[in-house]
Amino acid sequence: MTTAFLTDERCFWHGGGAYAFTLPVGGLVQPGAGLPESPETKRRLRNLLEVTGLLREMAVSSAPEARREDLLRVHPAAYLDRFRAASEAGGGEFGPRAPFGPGGYDIAALSAGLAMAALRQVLTGQARNAYALSRPPGHHCLPELPNGFCLFNNIAVAIRAAQAEGLARRIAVIDWDVHHGNGTEAIFYDDPEVLTISIHQDRNYPTDSGAALDRGAGRGHGFNVNLPLPPGCGHVTYLEAMDRIVLPLLARFRPEAIVVACGYDASAVDPLGRMLATADTFREMTRMARAAAEELCGGRLVLVHEGGYSEAHVPFCGHAVLEELTGSAFRAPDPLAEVLAARQPGPAAQAFQSGQVAELAALFL
Repeated sequence: MTTAFLTDERCFWHGGGAYAFTLPVGGLVQPGAGLPESPETKRRLRNLLEVTGLLREMAVSSAPEARREDLLRVHPAAYLDRFRAASEAGGGEFGPRAPFGPGGYDIAALSAGLAMAALRQVLTGQARNAYALSRPPGHHCLPELPNGFCLFNNIAVAIRAAQAEGLARRIAVIDWDVHHGNGTEAIFYDDPEVLTISIHQDRNYPTDSGAALDRGAGRGHGFNVNLPLPPGCGHVTYLEAMDRIVLPLLARFRPEAIVVACGYDASAVDPLGRMLATADTFREMTRMARAAAEELCGGRLVLVHEGGYSEAHVPFCGHAVLEELTGSAFRAPDPLAEVLAARQPGPAAQAFQSGQVAELAALFL
């Protein structure tokens, strides 16, 4: 078995209209280069994989769009109908920071379909592990409200499909996107069969969610874990959070599969984050997740691409992840490695951040 890589050029054709960064063009806002959630971060990752040769070591395929019945397990019919009508009418925006153009519904359904196929291939033994290059992203999308560039919750749709098909019940989600995975949290908040762990910059986006004391509700209490980290955390703190909190929680939960919401916006040069992660940070977190999957659930690990808005750096972060996921000898050395190593937190800041991780560990373990 090999690593499955799910991708489709149509996902890169999703557009959000006239924006300058996250601001709609108009009034005093001049036209700009568009939304930070552009196709180029992900297209350039795919291009880099092709140029280095790593793409040839994976089983590359597309997948069908998620069907209406697949989407209905997460999103109500009224939401699907409203989204479909707006998409066919030329696009629009009915959630904060979640614009879409003509055909946006179909492309979002395809993005969810890539995540579904990735998880299904791993659970059925067709692939050792998998990576879905999904776009638009999904982890901010609530059942009835798109936001933060997310139109369907790709990971939730994939998990509910796997459960409905009897492929797995207990699934763990690790979200290391720099922003809180509020949509995934909301969907599984009262579900004891899905463990959701979000490692994020405290009060970045959304500013009113992601608190450590939000633990789940009812039978799901204790199965929602938020690890809000202070701005400026770097390589050491991310690995410490994984080692001291995430891995023990996974061992206690004993999932049948692990899904990672794989955002790269904790990169030190991301325009929407204030963290100091490097390509090696993502490589090492993937190594830790892969080792946990091999120990706990037969290696069943799926990564679904979420955020990450540095067109120059995301490809190298993603390549590092896929080097680790595949075990390939192909390398794409991070051209920013030296300068980002010099920017890592000093001893005082690192001691403070380590204390924050210790406080969170005491809360959850």
